[in-house]
Amino acid sequence: MDITFNKNEDHNKLLRAELRRQLGKVHQGGGKARIEKLHAEGKMTARERVEYLLDQPNQALEIGAFAGHGMYQDHGGCPSGGVVVKIGKVAGRMCVVVANDATVKAGAWFPITGKKNLRAQEIAMENRLPIIYLVDSAGVYLPMQDEIFPDKEHFGRIFRNNAVMSSMGIVQIAAVMGSCVAGGAYLPIMSDEALIVDKTGSIFLAGSYLVKAAIGETIDNETLGGATTHCEISGVTDYKAADDKDALNRIRSIMEKMGAQPVAGFDRAEPRKPAKDPEEIFGILPASRSEPYDMLEVIERLVDDSSFEQYKEGYGKTLLTGYARIDGWAVGIVANQRKVVKTKQGEMQFGGVIYSDSADKATRFIANCNQKRIPLIFLQDVTGFMVGSKSEHGGIIKDGAKMVNAVSNSVVPKFTIVIGNSYGAGNYAMCGKAYDPRLIAAWPSAELAVMGGNSAAKVLLQIETARLKKQGESLSKEKEKALFEEIKQRYDAQVSPYYAAARLWTDAIIDPMETRRWIATGIEAANQAPIEKPFNMGVLQV
Repeated sequence: MDITFNKNEDHNKLLRAELRRQLGKVHQGGGKARIEKLHAEGKMTARERVEYLLDQPNQALEIGAFAGHGMYQDHGGCPSGGVVVKIGKVAGRMCVVVANDATVKAGAWFPITGKKNLRAQEIAMENRLPIIYLVDSAGVYLPMQDEIFPDKEHFGRIFRNNAVMSSMGIVQIAAVMGSCVAGGAYLPIMSDEALIVDKTGSIFLAGSYLVKAAIGETIDNETLGGATTHCEISGVTDYKAADDKDALNRIRSIMEKMGAQPVAGFDRAEPRKPAKDPEEIFGILPASRSEPYDMLEVIERLVDDSSFEQYKEGYGKTLLTGYARIDGWAVGIVANQRKVVKTKQGEMQFGGVIYSDSADKATRFIANCNQKRIPLIFLQDVTGFMVGSKSEHGGIIKDGAKMVNAVSNSVVPKFTIVIGNSYGAGNYAMCGKAYDPRLIAAWPSAELAVMGGNSAAKVLLQIETARLKKQGESLSKEKEKALFEEIKQRYDAQVSPYYAAARLWTDAIIDPMETRRWIATGIEAANQAPIEKPFNMGVLQV
């Protein structure tokens, strides 16, 4: 190993250490004092509930752990968006679990909470997975009600999705383990089966104080909407549980009696570990996002037996396409090649840039994977499409559009891992969030933006300089440098993987060593949903 490898390794392992530190903070939810208060009430925390429910909690995938990260600071913050979402197995069945975190503003819904809940339902619908709601929420966070209440992708969409999932035959089970008020009261009742925990669970459209104010009736919350009321008088809930564990055990009992469903039938062989050491990824991946490296070296440390069968190896070299297996599952991989490559004509092509020939190759490969029903994996480290007169005259826009069309219309499940850069239209063509990957995760080394920090800062500085010039002002070299650094610092904060994960542009930031598990679990989940429509790219500029 050379000195560069060692420096890269140190840098990337420090990024991993920071990821673990940040996750540790997130897992504390609203903090130690609020966790202790919940325990004193005889309740488990959201994370404790999910961990108890899942067969193998350490194998589950957490979606949106960093949702809300660094946001809503004027309101005290909202760790994990105030809700824990995991994909895992309950009684042997793959499912989605959604648990309100009552240590964060009593489980109230911030705007990001709504977005995260909708993402959980989207995953359940795409993969035909049962979804389990562990309800403990004070409802909409009123100071921000205008950002969570009335729009299409706001709070009300949750209940619309409840109805749609029911019509699709997707099993929904809700356990009311704390507050369930106002509009939120519809969620458990629109589920297939609803449980409520005695003495700690409650369901009502309006609490006792609001009832008193509205109609003058004096009544306590337990009589108004507790477990006895809803299990014995209203018939709103189906089961009464003695405590949290009793409710979770009942859910397991319901799940284990479910019948089998049709599957997509993706091919799986006996899983094999990579022949090359995955830990070497930390030394291969450069510390600087502008430095080249061989993406093939990364792929060989992610796939079974380090075996990657390239498609059109000698053509369109700035994209690697080919077949492999991950944990036994057959996959098609589309990856940005980051080293500078040489064409047959002797031309040099920049790594990480998509050229016409590479876009054409990727389009054909994506079509082939759809034809053969092979899930697609996109490994992103892309700066965008090639620019300049030669590329424009060669039809780069046309070839790029073909690739985007193929990604958009793909019917096999797609999974995206953002390894490094994810800039501009390259993000789109390589199956960014807007193109419906079943899961999209980022490594700590990822950057997502229209362009890199240096380029953006230069453009914005030019605009600011031109504006000042029109006003008859000018910048000294010192002020120009200071302004450049100020703009770059602000922009760099926005390209951070934590900034993207906070807004759910990605589902998670993951340790690179977790990549195989994320992809394999994602394909296993996707295998629960048979493909029902043919692949059709529509009209193309051929």
